[in-house]
Amino acid sequence: MKKHLLILLTLFSVSAATAQSRGLKIAYIDMDYILEKVPDYAEAKNQLELKAQKWKQELEQKKNDINKLKESLDTEKPLLTKELIEEREEEIKFLENDLIEYQLKRFGPNGDLITQKAVLVKPVQDQVFNIVQDLAESRNYDFIFDKSSDMTMLFSAKRHDISDFVIRRITRAAKREKLSGKELKQLEEMEKQEELEADPQYQERQQKLEDRKAERERIIEERRKAQEEKRRQYEERREQLKKEREAKRNGTKADKDTTDGADGENTSERPAAAEDAKSTSREDAIQAAKEERERKIEERKKQIEERKKQILEQREAAKKAREEQRNKNTKQQDGENDETTPQEENNQG
Repeated sequence: MKKHLLILLTLFSVSAATAQSRGLKIAYIDMDYILEKVPDYAEAKNQLELKAQKWKQELEQKKNDINKLKESLDTEKPLLTKELIEEREEEIKFLENDLIEYQLKRFGPNGDLITQKAVLVKPVQDQVFNIVQDLAESRNYDFIFDKSSDMTMLFSAKRHDISDFVIRRITRAAKREKLSGKELKQLEEMEKQEELEADPQYQERQQKLEDRKAERERIIEERRKAQEEKRRQYEERREQLKKEREAKRNGTKADKDTTDGADGENTSERPAAAEDAKSTSREDAIQAAKEERERKIEERKKQIEERKKQILEQREAAKKAREEQRNKNTKQQDGENDETTPQEENNQG
């Protein structure tokens, strides 16, 4: 907070000469208030909350599955060997680690929820930024602050709040798509009239704003092309790594010429692809390790089921043998009783 106050004091000191000549013009906006008033943002926010609720349900389901495995292990422990118990515990530990990873992926500091919130807010922030830049140019503001940001405003007079004006600009921009040509022209004339009444030098500044807008669009287009190029390089490298991994699994060698050719192309035509290749390699290694763990878990599950089946068969065989032995003993005893009965009858006679 002290740092922000020092920044404000410095800015005011630098603008002291300007303030003495024509007076310092200050305004502020409240980004949180603006976001609440934008219908598209509110709808998208509700959809994101529904998605977050679904992620929470998936987390609960994973927790319940782990608890069921723990309860099953506690119940069957007396019947299992030490090796089977260790394998069950290892499986439970793996699922617990997977649960933690999923929780971080969805709700962590860099998780999907935070990332998608940032993506959701960015279009509105860009629109507000452009409007604020236009207002600063057209109305000669020296400073425009964001009340909802980290820069604490100890006092702010309502007359300096231009949030409602920004919302009107955003609403008009949304209505433009639904208006007919005649209505759109009337709206543009109304906006120009408002600006002309506020500032006689509007036309000159409007031309400057148009130039700046064209420059921004050019920069955005260049960035878009650069991102598409990086994405293409990433996909090519990923496909190459996938082929190499499949070749290793099949016990064969990947085509060296193809690999070298791809690497040469990346080196000569795409010097910026090295970092993307490293990132892709790490992601593929993580994915391969995860798939290997899942495969081992499936194999262990099958081994456990087979051993459990063998134990049950051995118990059934032992039970059957005991029953046969018991029946045999009973028959022998009945035979002895039959032999003694005639002898007892002779003694009585």
